[in-house]
Amino acid sequence: MHIAPFALERYFAQHEFTARYLLSSSDCEALELSELLEMSDKESLRMWNSLKLGYTESQGHPLLREAVSDLYEGIAPKDILTLIPEEGIFLLMHALLRPGDHVVCTFPGYQSLYEIARATGCEVTEWRPDEEEGWHFDVQALEKMIRPHTRLVVVNFPHNPTGSVPTKKEFEEIIDLARGSGIYLLSDEMYRFLEIESGSTLPSACELYEHAFSLFGLSKTFGLPGLRTGWIATHDKESLQRIAEHKDYTTICASAPSEILAIIALRNRKPIVGKQNARIRRNISLLDSFFSTHSDTFTWNRPSGGSVCFPRMLKVRDTTEFCEELAENTGIMLAPSSLFQFGTCHVRIGYGRENFKEAINRFSRSLDRHVWKL
Repeated sequence: MHIAPFALERYFAQHEFTARYLLSSSDCEALELSELLEMSDKESLRMWNSLKLGYTESQGHPLLREAVSDLYEGIAPKDILTLIPEEGIFLLMHALLRPGDHVVCTFPGYQSLYEIARATGCEVTEWRPDEEEGWHFDVQALEKMIRPHTRLVVVNFPHNPTGSVPTKKEFEEIIDLARGSGIYLLSDEMYRFLEIESGSTLPSACELYEHAFSLFGLSKTFGLPGLRTGWIATHDKESLQRIAEHKDYTTICASAPSEILAIIALRNRKPIVGKQNARIRRNISLLDSFFSTHSDTFTWNRPSGGSVCFPRMLKVRDTTEFCEELAENTGIMLAPSSLFQFGTCHVRIGYGRENFKEAINRFSRSLDRHVWKL
């Protein structure tokens, strides 16, 4: 299989561990191991202290799948397969898609969500949002994209990189479109529970449609990307079995320590997610002030959810060049829109980290001092 390089990941490989200020990271502030272990109940702490570093169950630790199922309505542990989130996209598409199939995907987005489909020989149609309408995804436009041989619709809400979130009614209309045509639906929900307005969390796709696959994990909302723990939840037993069979050719099973730590995290979802949400709301207020101050340099649509936004730069012809010079001159890493195959006018800003105030203030001072050419 020939697959295009993953532009965003190659860029992060170059800058993530050398730049002093990461102003484009999509994950929330990472928890320390000691912080997480302090949250342990007696059972999980006993499992951690007596853990043997052997193989684990390929579908996932039973207690982990039980903890995951508590996130959903009507989803049981048997409806869940644990895996690395990126792996889940890869396995699902190889299990469900064949050359010649048609796929519709929200765009721009995480490259795996459309690139893997292309690499398997599928035709991909990009469902693009309207920037002038607040990065709104028009469901009527999606309906016109559906074809007789459409096999899969891929959506990602809250959306990376724009922060767009549809209304519950619009999301249900997306579900109805898939159901009406018998199309599989992959719902990337990696930023779920990071909605800016409380009470605006969408239902999970797997709760609404029997052929929907909800992808979630601990990397973004929980601030635990180092655990490499995620899952697919679905009522489609036959397809889940095929995905599990494909997993036998990749990771086979999860890391034993990661599973126990994941159980602890999920059992403490409310305090962990609550703390991340407080940080998100605090940081987005800083963004409000930043974009007000620099309204001559940026336009932006305030995100409805997630931990990233996608402002347009007004005085820069090529944000790729701008971001490279920014990293070199200031130690600040921003991701240009070219990494999302979406032109050269935007940048992705991530606001989920604890040092965001320091980073955005440094960026603001750099703009004021014109350290490089705008």
